[in-house]
Amino acid sequence: MGVDGIAALAFGRWFDWIGFTSLTLAVLLSSLFAPFVFLGNSAIAFVGMVLWGIGMGAQESIMKAAVTGMVPADKRGSAFGIFNTGYGLAWFSGSALMGILYDRSVNTLVLFSIVIQLLAIPILLMVQRQMNRV
Repeated sequence: MGVDGIAALAFGRWFDWIGFTSLTLAVLLSSLFAPFVFLGNSAIAFVGMVLWGIGMGAQESIMKAAVTGMVPADKRGSAFGIFNTGYGLAWFSGSALMGILYDRSVNTLVLFSIVIQLLAIPILLMVQRQMNRV
């Protein structure tokens, strides 16, 4: 939670400065948490927990700011509702699948975690391009 708080401040500032690129950086960093947490010893797992905290802090600060910047003020309540519904459903689905994978193969779980996070990057880049056009 300490890393989460510090990352929220840092990535929030970077988002104000460089925009969506900061979110892409956060995804890259946090995508590496799984090998450290699931495949290492206690000391290495700590590094993974720090990477996880970076991802959480960035998500909690930047993603809401990004939604705010994309939606007119009179539509923000609905936009946050839709965003949080999709985010929650995706988080639940991914966590459930990761739980199943954990029972079957930790290596597959780690691979899934990395790949699914990295797949977010082209989507972020597409949104960034769309935002730059507006």
